[in-house]
Amino acid sequence: MNREENSYITPKHSSFITPTTNYNLEKNNTMVHHLADCMNPNIPDSTNIWQFCVIFPKCKIGKNCNICAHCLIENEAIIGNNVTIKSGVYLWDGIQIEDDVFIGSNVTFTNDVYPRSKNKEWTMQKAKVCKGASIGANVTILPGITIGKNALIGAGSVVTTDIPANTIWVGNPARLVKYIE
Repeated sequence: MNREENSYITPKHSSFITPTTNYNLEKNNTMVHHLADCMNPNIPDSTNIWQFCVIFPKCKIGKNCNICAHCLIENEAIIGNNVTIKSGVYLWDGIQIEDDVFIGSNVTFTNDVYPRSKNKEWTMQKAKVCKGASIGANVTILPGITIGKNALIGAGSVVTTDIPANTIWVGNPARLVKYIE
């Protein structure tokens, strides 16, 4: 079966219910999987969005990004250029990801210090991941945290404090293990 008979991808601005049968990746570098719910009409052509993602209409996503399966990106999330977001990552309102960042599978961002169901008086705490940082799989990042430029967070860590630039952190809670030269 060729691509035209069984297409799993659609152009960004077509119906997301029925796959387009004559889509040609060589003509246009964009890809939104037909099983993604991408409500944002401003996704750059060079960015890929895979199946079962939910992309809210007002979020900002940069060029040449790869957003893997089962991700959610809310309206007030900002993603820079050349970012890789692996499967199972949810970017809530107030999360900012700068350019050239890698976010491993199932990284958990939080934006509420005292979460309660149906709490109308909660205060959003923003988080920021600076340029070139890498976050390993299953890391949990508490509200209000900044991860510095080129920092590396080891898989499974729990980040409870701001992370300085050019450092490596691991553990629960995450602790500094090395400076990157």
